[in-house]
Amino acid sequence: MQTPTLFALLLLLILVAYGTGFSRAIGAARSRGGIRSLASLPSYYGVHTALWCGLPALVILGVWLAFDDAIIRALVLGGVADRPETLSGQNLLYAQIQNLAAGSLVGESTPQLAAAAAHLNSLRQSGQWLQTALILILAVGLGAYALMRVTPELRAREKVEKVLRVILLMCACAAIFTTVGILMSVLFESLRFFQAVPVTEFLFGLHWSPQMAMRADQVGSSGAFGAVPLFTGTLMVSAIAMFVAVPVGLMSAIYLAEYASNRVRAFAKPLIEILAGVPTVVYGFFAALTVAPFIRDLAQSVGLEASSESALAAGLVMGVMIIPFISSLSDDVINAVPQSLRDGALGLGSTKSETVRKVVIPAALPGIVGGVLLAVSRAIGETMIVVMAAGLAANLTANPLESVTTVTVQIVTLLVGDQEFDSPKTLAAFALGLMLFISTLILNFIALHVVKKYREQYD
Repeated sequence: MQTPTLFALLLLLILVAYGTGFSRAIGAARSRGGIRSLASLPSYYGVHTALWCGLPALVILGVWLAFDDAIIRALVLGGVADRPETLSGQNLLYAQIQNLAAGSLVGESTPQLAAAAAHLNSLRQSGQWLQTALILILAVGLGAYALMRVTPELRAREKVEKVLRVILLMCACAAIFTTVGILMSVLFESLRFFQAVPVTEFLFGLHWSPQMAMRADQVGSSGAFGAVPLFTGTLMVSAIAMFVAVPVGLMSAIYLAEYASNRVRAFAKPLIEILAGVPTVVYGFFAALTVAPFIRDLAQSVGLEASSESALAAGLVMGVMIIPFISSLSDDVINAVPQSLRDGALGLGSTKSETVRKVVIPAALPGIVGGVLLAVSRAIGETMIVVMAAGLAANLTANPLESVTTVTVQIVTLLVGDQEFDSPKTLAAFALGLMLFISTLILNFIALHVVKKYREQYD
């Protein structure tokens, strides 16, 4: 039985277990004089039975799917006498065996490959039958066991809530472990990079040219990994974007929340939020084909030299793109400020603008700072607009009319195509990723300090 079919059948069994447990609880309650004789509501008995039926089976199914392919691969390759020693060679051999087993191999096959393909099909078929039998027996058996335990004295609600608390804890731990796993993987690869390139050269070097030659006698075989041009390019583009997005987004949020009528708000707010749904590649085309030529022509008309790809063009369009992030979040936070604070300020003689400036904004400051931080992270992590409007040249400059590049653009550039993860060129991407992680962490600490210092406290 195929896995999707098995999963659908398992869901059907879970629904049947829920209904059976619910019905059995209702029957037990009637024999005891009513629902009040039950220790929990009948629905909890149904959920208790469904959890016994489905949860262990789903866990076993997940573990099976996680290790099934790896075990079959090891068994198939173990039966090949002259299998390659390298990992890439084994991957190629196993791909040929899979194609032959599926009947899509181009060219002639050897008897050894044919035997391996037959072995692969046999293992897959046997594994599917064993998987189906194990999952169904486990689900039916545990469901029947849980159904036999349904009695009026069973505290099903407590048991169900205990299981749900464990599931919620596992979900929270999964998010934490995912973050820790990403950090550790990036840190491990970054340490490998810093073994080949000094940390001081990476952090303070002024030239970025990560191209590595294949042979030692080729020109430029050493490479240059000074990341300062990337950091300055990222900061310049992000600063231009925030210079556009923060005032416009915050002022529009204040107007929509405090001054606009319901009719204007109903029209303007969805119109602003449409900007968040535009794909970044469309913004990139707009920046490269419209904004960048306009800035170049404008600069030339006043006697300035401007590149056809500039940090100013990318920053302006990126600022327009992240306006909805600041506007929407700030608007929601400002609307969440209690109306009693506004009424009290107005009752003491404050004007509307004084109430907004001295009462509403300080009360909403944590949410506003959160929205700005989200916008900063969005600006730092943007790639497509910078590639199309600012270029790939790692120039160390403070002139926004020149071409620059950012950290994220270089990460994508370094990892495009078939790469070997044993050269400084490829490992440099992980070092850049580590710098982005540290930068985000520093921004969070600064935001917490600002919120703690300037937030107004209300009883």
